[in-house]
Amino acid sequence: MESSSVPKQFRHLDLVMATFVATLIVSNVASSAKIIDLGFSLFGVRMAFDGGTLLFPLSYIFGDILTEVYGFKASRRVIWTGFVALAATALVLWAVRVLPGEAAWQGYAGQAAFDAILGGMSSGGIVLASLLAYWAGEFANSAVLSKMKVAMEGRMLWARTIGSTLIGELVDTVVFVLVASAAGVFAWELFLTLVLTNYLFKCGVEAAMTPFTYLVVGRLKKAEGVDVYDRGVSLNPFGFERQAEEA
Repeated sequence: MESSSVPKQFRHLDLVMATFVATLIVSNVASSAKIIDLGFSLFGVRMAFDGGTLLFPLSYIFGDILTEVYGFKASRRVIWTGFVALAATALVLWAVRVLPGEAAWQGYAGQAAFDAILGGMSSGGIVLASLLAYWAGEFANSAVLSKMKVAMEGRMLWARTIGSTLIGELVDTVVFVLVASAAGVFAWELFLTLVLTNYLFKCGVEAAMTPFTYLVVGRLKKAEGVDVYDRGVSLNPFGFERQAEEA
């Protein structure tokens, strides 16, 4: 294996990044819009979760694909891109919320409806929760997967994607619900319910999507002609270092 100081130009990285960022933004808007109740309890805990839980696990699947194929360095760039895009989305929605509404719109919708559905995504509490949880969870997921790939010499992809997700999703879920609850977005009595249901659902989706992950990873490695191992690469989210080794 050889390391290169010149970044490789990938054919499909931009498409994976665009899908990742779109999934991230849509899931966060859905989180603000509705809390879903499945109508049953598990171990005495009501199975209810925010709407973004339906889509958000896909961001971790694409995070696994990014790290597995392109390495932590490329994944770090995409994670930061998603962070900036999510912050920009919140800023735009905040501006829309504070600007005066048109008279006809006030009649059939109104400020109260906007605040009820999108107010969380445009106010401090859920925005702070989303940004902190996303940042901590995605970097935890990517770093664990990167370390496991080197340690396991690229074997047992299923164990690496599920193992990293168990850690990344736990960090993400606890941080998100904790910060959102502290900011008054969610009631504290929903804390355990939201943490448990979000975590179980997200990890379940990751496990169920393992065949899809295998398919995409295999095709991307073949198409790009690369399989990056992060040997000697710092996993510091703020770091800049030499290119990872390519198989």
